[in-house]
Amino acid sequence: MSIIRRSIQVSYDLRVHFTRDVFNPSNLVLKAVLDDPRRKTPCKTLLVLDESLAQAQPQLAARIETYFTSHNDRLALVCPPLVIEGGERTKNSYFHVSEIQSQVDRFHIDRHSCIIAVGGGALLDMVGLAAATAHRGVRHVRIPSTTLSQADSGVGVKNGINAFGKKNFIGTFSPPMAVINDSALLDSLSVRDKRAGYVEAVKVAAIRDRDFFETIERDVERLHQFEPAAMEALILRCAELHVNHIATSGDPFEFGSSRPLDFGHWSAHKLEQLSEYKIRHGEAVAIGIALDTLYARRIGLLDAGSAERVLNLLERLGFDLFANELHHSGSSNSLLILEGLEEFREHLGGELTITLLKEIGHGVEVHEVSLPRMIESIRELEQRHSRRERNILDMQFKPL
Repeated sequence: MSIIRRSIQVSYDLRVHFTRDVFNPSNLVLKAVLDDPRRKTPCKTLLVLDESLAQAQPQLAARIETYFTSHNDRLALVCPPLVIEGGERTKNSYFHVSEIQSQVDRFHIDRHSCIIAVGGGALLDMVGLAAATAHRGVRHVRIPSTTLSQADSGVGVKNGINAFGKKNFIGTFSPPMAVINDSALLDSLSVRDKRAGYVEAVKVAAIRDRDFFETIERDVERLHQFEPAAMEALILRCAELHVNHIATSGDPFEFGSSRPLDFGHWSAHKLEQLSEYKIRHGEAVAIGIALDTLYARRIGLLDAGSAERVLNLLERLGFDLFANELHHSGSSNSLLILEGLEEFREHLGGELTITLLKEIGHGVEVHEVSLPRMIESIRELEQRHSRRERNILDMQFKPL
């Protein structure tokens, strides 16, 4: 038998820019990202805009067109921004992927053109999939518009949509040409969406960076009040830790059986599904982190004081740490949330691998989960949530 074997290496240069008012004509960040001095013609660009963002900032679409008109010697917007619904609904079918690819065909977008996605993490996931699969890969730029996507999902290399009742079942690993984090896009977010990104910072700090965790603890009141400087510092450090992991972990495309930065995510993905995505990703991850933190304490991996610090920080940032979906049962009376363990394993293949806390700043991988201890942790989480709600009610109705 004969065999030909060669090692093929592909180098990626992942750039994450931080700016404000990216579509102000005097801001040259986007132009510099798109413009290739070797190009003889303007860069043909198709831009997809998150519908909720377009509604929250009604002048944004016009400002985008003005930006490209102002730089039409080097940039060419092939049509007005394509406004598409954001949120998890956009990932629940292949329809919008096909919609974008039909525009790629219509306007003759090629591999030297660019597709820009402006919006939240779900829209970025969906548009990234469309870009990665049209012509086997069209250059792609992400401009995340939520704290969650600026701090975490938008700076990664994953794209995908949901299928067969499972999150991100269809997808690709395809790094964007660049990510541009524009702090002005956060101004119109609801309180719920501003808070959502905090949980990914708590996650990565808890398993990777004790100093960052303590910084979040120190700044918790400023973050709770959404002070811009505190938010921007949190997003910058969180994004940096995620990009560092992608660049240095040795497994950026997850060929192995672990996803170290998905601490708390095995149950979070299932919670989103069980709630029909009424529970948003950040809210589900907060519950998932709390659950796995209690479980780590119950099996003797994490000390009680550290566990309390994690849960207390999440609560002080404004997250609820329990949802009724944790109690949903199937036909055999088993908890449906526990199916998330097998779905998490199956997504990567190999053995089950989840990250748990050993101490603040240090996560470890485990390959087995005691279901009775996990069920006990769910019950404890519910009891904690009930006590906290009673305390809040007592405070509200306490006589002056």
